[in-house]
Amino acid sequence: MTTVVTHLIRILTLVLCCAGVYAQQEPNYSQYMYNTMAINPAYVGSSDNFNITANYKAQFTGINGAPETVSLGLESPVTYNLGLGLNITRDALGPSEELNVDGNFSYSLQLSSQTYLSFGLKAGFRVLNVDFRKGVFDNPNDPLFMNNIDNQFLGVLGAGAYLFGDRWYVGLSTPNFFSQEYYNDESTMVNTEKLNLYLIGGYIFDVSSNVKFKPAVLFDYVEGAPMRASLSANFLFLEKFTAGVSYNVDAAVGALAGFQVSDNIFIGYAYDYNTSDFNRYNDGSHEVLIKFSLARKRGATFSPRFF
Repeated sequence: MTTVVTHLIRILTLVLCCAGVYAQQEPNYSQYMYNTMAINPAYVGSSDNFNITANYKAQFTGINGAPETVSLGLESPVTYNLGLGLNITRDALGPSEELNVDGNFSYSLQLSSQTYLSFGLKAGFRVLNVDFRKGVFDNPNDPLFMNNIDNQFLGVLGAGAYLFGDRWYVGLSTPNFFSQEYYNDESTMVNTEKLNLYLIGGYIFDVSSNVKFKPAVLFDYVEGAPMRASLSANFLFLEKFTAGVSYNVDAAVGALAGFQVSDNIFIGYAYDYNTSDFNRYNDGSHEVLIKFSLARKRGATFSPRFF
């Protein structure tokens, strides 16, 4: 029985690795409501703060070579209408590792006293490396696994729109218009970049003077893959403690927690439990987020604890 399970885990790991190599999909963040620039460049500058956001996510823990994402984002308004940001992400999956560096720019229009519409552009590059020496294969002489991919480069150009007020937001974006392919020297291994579309939304409800309810939703579509839908419901207590649940349709259920350490520092944690049969072979996914904010006045004021 142990041998069977071992072989099954190897097969699943190989499938995960090849999935990352053949059809690239953007990283899936559980705490997307606190890390919006990562999926929509139009968010840049909308919070009236200079924000530094660090995020770490380990998926399917317990499996060697499972997906692991580390990101660092900086964003701030620079004038009343303009925002700038930088996002750096390292995404690893099995023998593959991808580095993403993106610059973000936004321009905002004030539609009413408390309503803004922002348009954003993202430009940058991605570099992919695949080292098959890190894998264990039943047939290591297969030509598919004999040629590594070294420093393959892909340009990035994305855009987004973000409509928001002091208690709600909705955004539509694509992180990359380009649909290109990475090749190794023998053209036997391909990584395809396809168009991703994100739709995000959220609202802030006052339950009482000390409790706020913060539902949020994220829909993610990429050509050739099922649409991902993520729903979350967070409660904010005393503008300090956050607790809630999340549901990734047909994929996972999770718990979220956060603490506003000070006016400048927020720490968040999320755990996802896989709801498919695959949960027998992994210990779930963990995500940690740290956000540092410095207030900058730009007319309207929005709390960094909201979104």
